[in-house]
Amino acid sequence: MFAALALLGLLQVLPGRGGSGPAAIPASTKATAALAVRPPVIDGRDDDDVWRQAIVISGFREFDPVTDKEPRFRTEARVAFDARHLYVFVRMFDPEPSRILKLLARRDTRTGSDQIKIIVDSYHDRRSGYEFAVNPAGVKRDFSIANDSHEDAAWDGIWDAATRVDSLGWTAEFRIPLSQLRFGSADVHTFGFGIWRDIDRYKERVGWPLYRRNDAGLASQLGEIDGLVGLSSPRRLEVSPYAVTKNVTLPQGAGYAHPQRLTGGVDFKYGVSSNLTLDGTVNPDFGQVEADPAVLNLSAFETFFQERRPFFTEGSGLLSFPVNCFAVRDCGQENLFYSRRIGRSPSLRDDYGDASSPTGTTILGAAKLTGRTPGGLSLGVIDAVTGREEGTLGRTIEPRSNYTVVRATQDFRHGESGLGFIGTMVNRSPDQWTAGQLRTGALVGGLDFRHRFWRSRYEFGARVVESRVTGDAAAIAATQLNAVHYFQRPDGPLRFDPARTSLGGNSQEFTFDKVGGSRLRFQTSYQRVSAGFEANDLGYIRRADWQSQATWAQLAFQRPTRLFRQMFWNMNQLQEWTAAGLPLDRMFNTNIHASLRNNMWIHLGGTWGGLGDVFCDRCARGGPAMRTGQYLAPWMGIEGDSRHAVVPYFFANYFRADGGRTRNLNLSPTVEFRISSRWTSSIGAGYNWNRDDRQWYGNYEDPAGATHYTFAHLEQQTAYLTARLNYTASPTLSLQIYAQPFVSKGQYSNIRDLTAPRAAAFDDRFIPYADPAVAGNPAEFNVKQFRSNVVARWEYRPGSALFVVWQQGRQDNETAYGGRTFGGDLRQLFQAHADNTLLVKLSYWLDR
Repeated sequence: MFAALALLGLLQVLPGRGGSGPAAIPASTKATAALAVRPPVIDGRDDDDVWRQAIVISGFREFDPVTDKEPRFRTEARVAFDARHLYVFVRMFDPEPSRILKLLARRDTRTGSDQIKIIVDSYHDRRSGYEFAVNPAGVKRDFSIANDSHEDAAWDGIWDAATRVDSLGWTAEFRIPLSQLRFGSADVHTFGFGIWRDIDRYKERVGWPLYRRNDAGLASQLGEIDGLVGLSSPRRLEVSPYAVTKNVTLPQGAGYAHPQRLTGGVDFKYGVSSNLTLDGTVNPDFGQVEADPAVLNLSAFETFFQERRPFFTEGSGLLSFPVNCFAVRDCGQENLFYSRRIGRSPSLRDDYGDASSPTGTTILGAAKLTGRTPGGLSLGVIDAVTGREEGTLGRTIEPRSNYTVVRATQDFRHGESGLGFIGTMVNRSPDQWTAGQLRTGALVGGLDFRHRFWRSRYEFGARVVESRVTGDAAAIAATQLNAVHYFQRPDGPLRFDPARTSLGGNSQEFTFDKVGGSRLRFQTSYQRVSAGFEANDLGYIRRADWQSQATWAQLAFQRPTRLFRQMFWNMNQLQEWTAAGLPLDRMFNTNIHASLRNNMWIHLGGTWGGLGDVFCDRCARGGPAMRTGQYLAPWMGIEGDSRHAVVPYFFANYFRADGGRTRNLNLSPTVEFRISSRWTSSIGAGYNWNRDDRQWYGNYEDPAGATHYTFAHLEQQTAYLTARLNYTASPTLSLQIYAQPFVSKGQYSNIRDLTAPRAAAFDDRFIPYADPAVAGNPAEFNVKQFRSNVVARWEYRPGSALFVVWQQGRQDNETAYGGRTFGGDLRQLFQAHADNTLLVKLSYWLDR
């Protein structure tokens, strides 16, 4: 780890490395900022002295739906600065100002209305930046930019904007404190700069300078603002102490208690240098964050949950290191840093806890160092400590732990090439309850490389990762036996070693992409993960012992026609094997996404897979690999025009396998309502019918010591509703209500023993299971859950907020399918005891 950091540090000082300094910018995309002797009043008017003196930025061009077209309406902008702020004034001309929608919403919510966005690359490295957007009602949105195009919506800067609608159209006036930007020390600065305007009723976007959607990147396409003289990059200190009072429901004897808890903590942000910022949190509380959706997982793999906690989402792009990531697969999940590991539900709660035991691990403190140097080195470091959690009888359900991530990337050739490094480390403090079940240490290190060439249209990428976990022999044995590895497979080449006290592995990934240019884009890739690779202590991977080859190609039709405004046609091919070469899947997929002339979206696609002789090495949960047949998975979706007061959405998925024995249908309708400029709501439903004729049932050992891998026929139905209601009194005062009831119930039948797993015919692979204690009484289940949040948020001054939160959860699990309808199941659910939490959180932002 330290050798890699030393190498990156050496690259910072070597001459002639190509640097990350900006390449030449055409004169037509340069502008000059005016010095504000007297700061303008932020009121959406251009009557301040500085706006009369500032040079007008014009020359805006449409880039969506048509690239490089004369805009429908004129746009003009001016930029000014002083020692503490950057100011921007934009005039959006519109001959019909009465048709400009002023829709209120909570901060960082995109509404169906016009918008103006300011993009600032203050490092001027063409790889990073900040976005500040506002709509005519004054609703603010902001993002940070990393890796040229990764937009981090979790970043929340402290800045002001004022808007006005008048007879000429509408205006927006921005005041952005320089303390919110990052730039080096110099007498004269030049920032990357761009402005995007959305004219929503025509679904048109214009920008200065011209943004080309067919070219890769965002920050690299910005223009420049020069004339910024005498800016100081202060060593900022922002402190946000907060107090939390919480009333929770806990079991007590035969009833329930409602203890009141009063806690406090502090968040802080400190500018260590002009390029590095330290964020920290002590005793954090994230009670205002929306609850995870309800799920019932019958697969062998761990459920992935999205990160919503602000401390961990902000700046996540600098810490990200995707694995098993290529165009055919979902790159949003498998990663060497999965921040939900920090503060997770205690690992041994089911073993040593009960209903009164903690549902989350206490984060004692966490610190995060992020930044980017003028030489193009991006750095992200996070360190967190979580406390020991106790279950019943004082037994440990989660030991005290330390989590560390170090991520660094050095850019070359003006950001066209880059070399990166990541190191993650987990150390746990074991005791008599945890030593045999949890690993005590985990270390993962990786390198990644990218190189763009041929006018930035093609890119080669590579990632190489090594991992090593250590612990008690029992803990490492459990690691070998879990679903990520399955060393015990009787027909596999791996050998389970119960005496091991460590386990190591590696992963490699290579990609070749066409990322820019005309209509065609593609990626071809190869990945390999060894059987011993383990990154789940601080990352998220679904499985090891895996390799794949995949190709994706896309034809993009981005000029409007009589039928559509734009259309994308994707084609995918994928082959997967185990590391030893056992074929797991061969599939072909195609899908089309078209925006029609009426601004509705149509999505159509399908997958034909299981081609040739392919096998499932995870289906028997540690048993032999089982032959699988062909499958077909068509799907479709419709999205309504977001400009309307009522916007429908509908998606449907169908899956057919095992010669029709296995089928799955999923329907997901949703309707969004814009009741008024202040009230919005949505109601969504989901229904899933699952008939699975090879659902794993259990592994049983007979008196002779032989293991029987059993499968059953499963009939399952799942239904849920998701309702949201939002009221926005002003851009700083809002109320959000979220509720989701969930029901999933199923019946098993026809329990069979897997005896000939590689037989060509489906029925030849199984025989009836002989144990009447199991086969004579197939299981049933009826799982019901309810999750809800009510969150009132008042930002009573910039950066300072008051949250009032009410959460309610209910759960009712039955071991019988039951004869009730879904409506009856919901009534049963709401008779279950409610777990209520009432939380009040007050924070106050201080800037020094």
